[in-house]
Amino acid sequence: MEPLIKINPGATKWDIRQRIWDYIEDKNLANFPRPVHHRIPNFKGAVQACDRLTVLQEFKSSQTIKINPDRPQQHARFVTLEAHKTLLVPTPRLRSGLFNKIVPPQGASKEQLRICSTSQGVKEFSVPIDLDAKVKVDLVVVGSVAVSEKGFRIGKGEGFADLEYAMMASMGAVDESIVVVTVVHDCQVVDIPEELMERHDLSVDYILTPSRVIKTNCLSPKPEGIIWTKLDTDKLEKIPILKKLLALEEQAGKDVTLGVAPPPAEPVSQPGPPKKQSRRRLRQKAARHDAHEESKEEKGVEPQLNAGPRLARVRKESRGNEVEGAERRRRKGRSGRNLKEKTPEDTGGEDLTPSKMPPSVTTVYLGGIPTGLRVSELKTSLREREAAPLRLTWQGAQHRAFLDYSNPEAAAKALEALQGLTLNGHSVQAELAKSQRRSKRPGPSNRKAEPAAAPASDVEVVDSKNEAHEQTEQ
Repeated sequence: MEPLIKINPGATKWDIRQRIWDYIEDKNLANFPRPVHHRIPNFKGAVQACDRLTVLQEFKSSQTIKINPDRPQQHARFVTLEAHKTLLVPTPRLRSGLFNKIVPPQGASKEQLRICSTSQGVKEFSVPIDLDAKVKVDLVVVGSVAVSEKGFRIGKGEGFADLEYAMMASMGAVDESIVVVTVVHDCQVVDIPEELMERHDLSVDYILTPSRVIKTNCLSPKPEGIIWTKLDTDKLEKIPILKKLLALEEQAGKDVTLGVAPPPAEPVSQPGPPKKQSRRRLRQKAARHDAHEESKEEKGVEPQLNAGPRLARVRKESRGNEVEGAERRRRKGRSGRNLKEKTPEDTGGEDLTPSKMPPSVTTVYLGGIPTGLRVSELKTSLREREAAPLRLTWQGAQHRAFLDYSNPEAAAKALEALQGLTLNGHSVQAELAKSQRRSKRPGPSNRKAEPAAAPASDVEVVDSKNEAHEQTEQ
């Protein structure tokens, strides 16, 4: 299959990264966080690509699997936990150790396992693995910025995946027979010149994309341990666990001579017209905003896995700005008119006025709804996937909708059914509404009231049977 992106002769690793990051942004192939520059891209279709992991014989026969903590590999972490395998996740930037073992509560539900597979769940429900631990890893899953069908891999440039593997090799957790898998978008599969690969670079054996599984048959040897001359004292200060590993290898008589820290990079002026520079500044601003939003999201998550089926229940006051704004408009109605709220077909046609709605619903967010789509088309798709909600809040002008389900289990089942949903040829994003992911503990909310998600004129509450309240985009 011809690569979607052509790499120019003589391109460097950085040139290839920049080419792919720009392509993904220009083609709108990524989900949050954006922009994707300097990240492992959270590409659209990551769930479908991660699902292909389960068909690999190497996955089926593995018991202990190490998966990187990046967002696009979140579903790979989920399917690993769902298959009752031991999941190891590296600590971010190796600040506090090598990796952690994720420990879900006994008898965890699917929704609880999904929480465990998120970045916040990794922090809350894991135990550290020490360098002295006798761990044997059967399979490694990494993210990539670029990868070739020959198995050559390029990361985001910080070297953590390579270093993590080298540390595992040094502690005897992996050997030359280990299988390495990467999960990427189809556009990230490009021709990488072999001469760009260095001794410390990690190669891959399988590439999983939304459309295919590629076995690379790569013959390049994987790192056998840490190449200390590639590191310097600054690196050791930033990653304390390296100091311990250096001491252990020095005691074993190995050469642990460090390299010399590179001189500080001189600022380079960026050529190009002012318009390009302005776009770059906007991207940097967007990156800071995304990082801030992601931090807020993670801090707001407070998983309660020991609470059993009540895990994802959300108090009315903690349902978030999008749902709160819609809820106020539901009560008031457009221009003072009351809107009747009804159930989908599976409720027997009973009208659910606000007083009859369940006291606590779980809301699913649908994003990326294409322009021109009618509510009836969305409802048809929901019924076909057996994911009809109790109530649907339509915000077509904002390209989104909110689906209310009676409990977390029903929402989780709907989420699973909606993965990979396309409408009019456009992929639609389905996930728990932001406030649902916070899963706050009982108690009054301390958050200030936030603006409504959309003007009242852009919101309609509809059901799967009655078209009377459908609003089409202008």
